[in-house]
Amino acid sequence: MRKTYPLQAQGKKHPDRVLDAVKHDIRRYFRRERERPLPAGADFWDFDCRVGASADSAETVRVSEVIAAVDALA
Repeated sequence: MRKTYPLQAQGKKHPDRVLDAVKHDIRRYFRRERERPLPAGADFWDFDCRVGASADSAETVRVSEVIAAVDALA
């Protein structure tokens, strides 16, 4: 999944609710993808995750650190 999430809400949404929605969507994606059957020869699913203020400044992070990295940006 290649998706960019805006952390600044336009309109009436509270910034905390936007952040919660982003984290929920990320967790839902990981859960959905892990339910798929593994490819032949693979032992586990691994994801290439990048988190940053912009696409140019995004740094690669481990799956276990994605939510903490999003919290640090907000």
